[in-house]
Amino acid sequence: MAERERHTSPPKADRAPRRTGAAEAAACASERLAALITHRAEGVSAVCRVEDGWRVSVDVVEVARIPDTTSLLATYEVDIDERGELREYRRVRRYRRGSADDC
Repeated sequence: MAERERHTSPPKADRAPRRTGAAEAAACASERLAALITHRAEGVSAVCRVEDGWRVSVDVVEVARIPDTTSLLATYEVDIDERGELREYRRVRRYRRGSADDC
C-alpha cells in the first residue's frame, strides 16, 4: 500500500499544462472560428506547429449558393495556443468552390 502512495500523480497545480496535438488543434480552431464568424467550417486544409501553439488553415462557406459549385468559400488562418485557446485569426483567401489554385 505504501508503494502505491509513493507513485501517485503530483497534484494538478504541479502538472505541466496539457499540450494539444495536431488533430485536436484542428478541431479547436474550426469550432472557435465558426462560433466567431458565424459561418460553418467546411474543413481544415493545413495544420502547422508554431513556437507557442498551432496555426490552422480553416476553410469556411461564406456564401452558400445553388448550384453548390458557385458558393463562395474563404480560408482563414487561426492561431491557437497549447491549451487550444484562440489567439488570433485572419482571412487569407476568398474563392469560388469550383475554382482551382493558380500554379
